[in-house]
Amino acid sequence: MKREFGLIGYPLTHSFSRKFFSDKFSEEGINAEYLNFELENISLLPHIIGSHPDLQGLNVTIPYKEEVLKYLDSIDDEAAQVQAVNTIRIRRSGHRIALQGYNTDIQGFQESIRPLVRQQHHKALVLGTGGASKAIVQALKNLKIDSILVSRNPEDKGEISYNDLDEDVMASYKIVVNTTPIGTFPKVDACPAIPFELITPSHLMFDLIYNPEMTEFLKQGLKHGATIKNGLEMLHLQAIASWEIWNRD
Repeated sequence: MKREFGLIGYPLTHSFSRKFFSDKFSEEGINAEYLNFELENISLLPHIIGSHPDLQGLNVTIPYKEEVLKYLDSIDDEAAQVQAVNTIRIRRSGHRIALQGYNTDIQGFQESIRPLVRQQHHKALVLGTGGASKAIVQALKNLKIDSILVSRNPEDKGEISYNDLDEDVMASYKIVVNTTPIGTFPKVDACPAIPFELITPSHLMFDLIYNPEMTEFLKQGLKHGATIKNGLEMLHLQAIASWEIWNRD
């Protein structure tokens, strides 16, 4: 039996997940296939599960990391804490199907940014308020780094607007993480509206986007001397963690 795994989200033209797993299966002689399921609506998920009886695991990307929760039978503690899931394990027993949710973005981001964190990096601005941002906030918390969410339309007490990013804020928050899809292929000229003129060599700028490799956000950071990193290593780390979850006894 050829095992099946896959990715749900919309759109998926930017994603490298399928290539990562396809290469892994080929190199390691694993009898498995990784499929892209581009769902215009999350309500299509049960049909995907039902029509692919060999499907054993899914990754979840924008915009469904929060919306997918209502379709799951259980979620682990860390995913429950952030209320966002990017990995689903599918357990089948006869006609019974159980969907278990996890969040490997936390581990992936945490291990990717950790080597770059310096003494001045004790506060972070997290751009965006979607499912990915929740995992980033938790990872930063694990690293003892305080963070605040930046939103175009702040709704919660713990959020500020892009208009609030003045000289004092930018001087205090030396880590800036882009969790929004702004700048993703094919709209590579777009960029979150932060005051890049206030970025300094002591800043660390991390973009979860990895396609393109060098986003406009990172270009601007580099221009002002900041340390920069894209999300490719994070993608690989969270994918490896997903694979471990799918293959647990």
